[in-house]
Amino acid sequence: MKIDKLNNVITAMITPFTNELTIDEEKYREFIRFQINNGCHLLTMGTTGESATLSHKEHHIAIDITVDEAKKSGKNPLVIAGAGSNSTKEAISLSQYAENAGVDAILQVVPYYNKPEQHSLIEHFSAIADSVSIPIILYNVPSRTVRNLEPETISKLSYKKDNIIGIKCASGNLDQITSVIKSTPDDFIILSGDDAMTYHIMALGGKGVVSVTSNIIPMKIFEFTESMINGNWDEARKIQLEYYDLFKILFIEANPGPVKYAAKLLNIMDSKIRLPLTLPLEENQIKIKKIIENLGLI
Repeated sequence: MKIDKLNNVITAMITPFTNELTIDEEKYREFIRFQINNGCHLLTMGTTGESATLSHKEHHIAIDITVDEAKKSGKNPLVIAGAGSNSTKEAISLSQYAENAGVDAILQVVPYYNKPEQHSLIEHFSAIADSVSIPIILYNVPSRTVRNLEPETISKLSYKKDNIIGIKCASGNLDQITSVIKSTPDDFIILSGDDAMTYHIMALGGKGVVSVTSNIIPMKIFEFTESMINGNWDEARKIQLEYYDLFKILFIEANPGPVKYAAKLLNIMDSKIRLPLTLPLEENQIKIKKIIENLGLI
């Protein structure tokens, strides 16, 4: 299965916009090629892609573009589509579209705002798993969803549904992540959802990272995870310490504001962003720019 390649770096891709704040297809295609050529797999319509403020039609457009560029690249990168919602019906609709479009897997976030109980989450994710045949990666980010996906719930889902094959961990809680690793099958894929914790999670057995930082320095993050996959932990530790300040500063305000501003500094793409999110305050822009300059990136 192609999903066996689910390791290393999956870039949670930012979405470029036109002056009218519609998806800039030409720039998006260029950005996808940039990621592929630097060794990264692709996540379209994740949180970093501003999925919450894009319509379902725009989700479809972004998915179609990503699948098309991946096929044309000849490098066979994985394509993962964010297809979650706080409505199970909508999540199923997005998931089925993504499957029909040809993605390799879908990312399913914990339903936000309506705070389902753990037994309700089992039913939610099970219904989605029954609606598609492609692999599903759970996504736990309680700082955004309010509801934590508990290790026991993750364990039950990992054994209950064959196509629930992994999880993106963004709880910030290493104790919890350790519990997940201990209570799920050996082949259940653990991915870091936080660049600053990738070293720690991979040391515990994680396979890679769904990265924000790789939007702007994809090759360096590829080298970082590749060094750990190959057992070169000393080199990985050096990279972790060298880029730690960058990992952290990209979350000085709500993602993706800081990384879009950084992308503009590096001439990767414009920094247009949809409300209710905005670019960082000027004082925070100064901090971001200083760290990027200190790393010699500009």
